[in-house]
Amino acid sequence: MRVLLVEDELEMVSNIRAALRRHDIILDHAASLEIAQAATAGAVHDAILLDRKLPDGDGLSLVPTVRRLWSGVPIIVISALGSSSDRIAGLDDGADDYLSKPFSIDELLARLRAVMRRNSAIATQVISLGAVAFDTRSRSVEVNGVPLELPRRELLVLEILLRRAGRTVSREGLEEAVYGYDDEIASNTMEAHISRLRRRLTERDAVVEIHNVRGVGYLIRPLQ
Repeated sequence: MRVLLVEDELEMVSNIRAALRRHDIILDHAASLEIAQAATAGAVHDAILLDRKLPDGDGLSLVPTVRRLWSGVPIIVISALGSSSDRIAGLDDGADDYLSKPFSIDELLARLRAVMRRNSAIATQVISLGAVAFDTRSRSVEVNGVPLELPRRELLVLEILLRRAGRTVSREGLEEAVYGYDDEIASNTMEAHISRLRRRLTERDAVVEIHNVRGVGYLIRPLQ
């Protein structure tokens, strides 16, 4: 899962980033409307957390752009503007939820889970291929009914490949799904993730293979 946080309070950004990382969620950060406009035009996000009081304007002005580009993406406003009229304005302008500052990180995560449940793109709970079963709610993997523990990055790679099973995912697409804007990525990092993931699946007799489509990317398919 990939979330865009539009927020200029760096301490809050740090706290939210740490919390989302624990749940295997990639966070992209935009500190202004200008940066957020570019971020929404350049990448697909599963949800957007949107502050209102930004250096270059009211965050609500971003909502029409998001709705035009990605109509189904859930938007949660997180703002110090917490009066009844402020919340009504945010919801009427197209936000899916409105959370007034200060708030607990646990409540933010609960509200994020709630809007994601309503998002049909995340409706599938278990993705199965061969002997692999990936539970998107618990973020867990089983192979032949036995849990398989995976490092966070490999778990994200496996999820993206399974969601597009039988179709090629470009290396760039995988990197965008697994890493945030601020992460530094070595040239062979994705190949290393794929290699380790292949080995773990083979050792467990997962009956799937991750195929390298030369010059394009990777796809996962049942072992033939």
